[in-house]
Amino acid sequence: MSLERLKQELQAKANPEKAKISQGFFKTGKGEYGEGDIFLGLTSEEIKSIAKEYRELDLNEVEKMLNSKIHEYRMTALRILLLKYKKDRENIYNFYLKNTRNINNWDLVDVTCPHIVGNYLIDKNKGILYKLAKSENLWEKRIAIVSTFEFIRYKEFDDTLKIGEILLNDKHDLIHKAVGWMFREIGKKDVKVLETFLKKHYKKMPRTMLRYSIEKFNKEKRDAYLKGVI
Repeated sequence: MSLERLKQELQAKANPEKAKISQGFFKTGKGEYGEGDIFLGLTSEEIKSIAKEYRELDLNEVEKMLNSKIHEYRMTALRILLLKYKKDRENIYNFYLKNTRNINNWDLVDVTCPHIVGNYLIDKNKGILYKLAKSENLWEKRIAIVSTFEFIRYKEFDDTLKIGEILLNDKHDLIHKAVGWMFREIGKKDVKVLETFLKKHYKKMPRTMLRYSIEKFNKEKRDAYLKGVI
């Protein structure tokens, strides 16, 4: 199982037209959140399929993939980690946290962290998530909140709400969206829990965060929250 062969397979499926679209969609321009990210233009299904073939790739080689500026190399590495996690939970969890600097776009975070970080911590101390939530790194903050998606599945909402509260005044739109998304997921499980939190905080929440949080409410209730008359 060769790292070079893996790279060749990914390069063989490169699609310049799709790559150009991705460069814009994932904000890779100067000063944007994905600055410097390089795309080949593969689909998610192509990446998943290739990752399955290389699921036994050594972690040292996986780390080399994660160190690449090519987005699909990093996504393939993370897909391999998802497959490895099923057999080696603790080591893959620790490896993931060691490499957060390279899990550095929202799709890389969202596809992986609930299933590795969230899943590993479901019955453990969650302190690492609070540390990540207070990081200066955008992606570590997003990992902190999106990892709690796994807890929400089991109707465990406290950490999502507490981490969301830490991030309430964050300046970045990608954090507003992530927190609002997690709040919306709480609402799908227990709308009373969500509304209790919102009534306390909604007037100071960033508009995008609030809109995501209340997306499943009926129009009348959404309008009331947006107008600040709850």
